[in-house]
Amino acid sequence: AMKCIKLIVLLAALVAAPFALAEGNPEAGKEKSQPCAACHGPDGNSPSGMYPSLAGQGQKYLLEQLKAFKSGARENAIMAGQVANLSDQDMQDLAAYFAEQTITTGQASADWVDQGERLYRGGDVEAGIPACSGCHGPAGEGIDAAGFPALAGQHPDYVEAQLKAFRAAGSEAIGDMAKRANDPQAMMRTIAAKMSDAQIKAVASFVSGLSANEGGAEE
Repeated sequence: AMKCIKLIVLLAALVAAPFALAEGNPEAGKEKSQPCAACHGPDGNSPSGMYPSLAGQGQKYLLEQLKAFKSGARENAIMAGQVANLSDQDMQDLAAYFAEQTITTGQASADWVDQGERLYRGGDVEAGIPACSGCHGPAGEGIDAAGFPALAGQHPDYVEAQLKAFRAAGSEAIGDMAKRANDPQAMMRTIAAKMSDAQIKAVASFVSGLSANEGGAEE
């Protein structure tokens, strides 16, 4: 009887194996990333604050965002077109490739670094804004197992735009402002809705100077 059970389990594994999705392959992802280079840079370091740097970003987070663009949960006309024909394996490979790259640390503005650091590390208790570091790590390295993205070295313009997009969705703002609502449990929408323009600009500037390797911000 035990032999029969083992045989059944083995056969089931063999049948299921072809349908199991393999892990992301960075080498394959490098080949598939060529169309991404124009906006995100050949190694994932974007040349423009209009587009995010993907280098060093968590693999889980990257995969979630690619799937969100494809499903429409995250709206972006450019990305919708880019991911339309990607398979799950393609997206896994791309996420694996960019996760292995090293992001280039930016430079925090001296005008905003003090306020940005206070918000990032301690939040604003009176306004009900928690410390960013609680989810994104003390050095901006993120917590990929939880799907919390790395922020260290990211373009300040891009971070600012995303926080404002979360705020627009969270505060039910009207008009043609870009909105982003694919954050789990509306976490970022709730937080960003409490942030002023100055607070958003300050924390966006601060994280651009963070280094996930060193834990400090460069002024």
